[in-house]
Amino acid sequence: MTGRAALAALLAEPHNSRALAALDGEGEETRIVGGAVRNALLGLPTTDVDLATTATPDVIVARARKAGLRSVPTGYDHGTVTVIVGGRPFEVTSLREDVETDGRRAKVRFGRDFDEDARRRDFTINSMSLTRDGVLHDPLCGQADLAARRVRFIGDARQRIAEDYLRILRLFRFHAAFGQGPLDPDGLAAAVDLRAGLTRLSAERVRAELLKLLIAARGPQVAAEAAEAGLLEFAFAGAVYPARLERLAGIETARGLGPDALMRMGALSVLVQEDAERLREKLRLSNAEHRRLVGAAGALEALHGSLAPPDGAALAEFVLRVGAGAAADALALAHAESAAAADEAGWLDAYTAVAGMNDLRLPVSGEDLKRRGLAEGRAIGAMLKTLQAKWIRAGFPRDPAIVARLIDEAVAERK
Repeated sequence: MTGRAALAALLAEPHNSRALAALDGEGEETRIVGGAVRNALLGLPTTDVDLATTATPDVIVARARKAGLRSVPTGYDHGTVTVIVGGRPFEVTSLREDVETDGRRAKVRFGRDFDEDARRRDFTINSMSLTRDGVLHDPLCGQADLAARRVRFIGDARQRIAEDYLRILRLFRFHAAFGQGPLDPDGLAAAVDLRAGLTRLSAERVRAELLKLLIAARGPQVAAEAAEAGLLEFAFAGAVYPARLERLAGIETARGLGPDALMRMGALSVLVQEDAERLREKLRLSNAEHRRLVGAAGALEALHGSLAPPDGAALAEFVLRVGAGAAADALALAHAESAAAADEAGWLDAYTAVAGMNDLRLPVSGEDLKRRGLAEGRAIGAMLKTLQAKWIRAGFPRDPAIVARLIDEAVAERK
């Protein structure tokens, strides 16, 4: 469902209609704006719905309270209030214009002109708005650009970017998600010229935008264009490998998986653990993200640059050494590095085998061996290594009697 029917469905959705009923009318006008309108016209999901209104923040809060809705002043001084409807958040922003901006944040004053509000947005495809009675307002020809799959800055590209340097990355992200053909030449030229502005942004904003770019429909291909323009090395503060990223995306498809944003980032920019450390500092990765990339990089190094997947006992030993999660991530990165076909049987077999080893763990500890009379120290470590090899060759038995027999054999051999 696209076009007018999709817009009507957007307005009829109960949460959306309740939010509009609370905030529209009685001297104020409230519209659905931006991405929700764009996505509806494309027949895409519209789970995040933003509203723009002539009402000032205090009026938004008062009207929400009157309608029995909770509000949160998420950006009150800049005109943004989050209104919660049935557990769903709506970002409601008063019409405004930038009085002053430094490329990161702006001083604003409130207004009542929707067309003026549209002109201060980033791209024409994000400038459309929809009234409660179903009228689509498109003063900047966003619908035509959307139909042509063209991502174009509103007005002067350099001015739009200077207002918020994150728009450099958003150009590539929106082109990857909605565009076709080459990037808009004016936008690309402005992005390249002003790329130093990325250093003025918070690492968290840059990280979030990069991750969105990498999982967009044409993310790997557009990331290659960004790399060619010199923007990704600038954003990552290090070398990037767009061909490896594209191959990883093909591997995900061959395996029937959806896009994995963090592994795509790893394919693009991580070869060794030091790369993961650099990304942690540069992009303020979360602890979980950092641990996963470090684990994947360490496991990748443990493969010693192999261009063929380990199998049998070697694969089991690999999983036991690095863990099933890191092993799976490292296999994917190594597969992408090898340039083997995405559906090459050996690699696919290795992924399947590792998936069955999530709980693979030698059911013997050093304490078990101490009870057999072994002294602490290197003897314990050497015995565990010997025992692990026996356990792998025996097919990973869990039966206590079989495990006890393997321990007896290992102890007897040592004597």
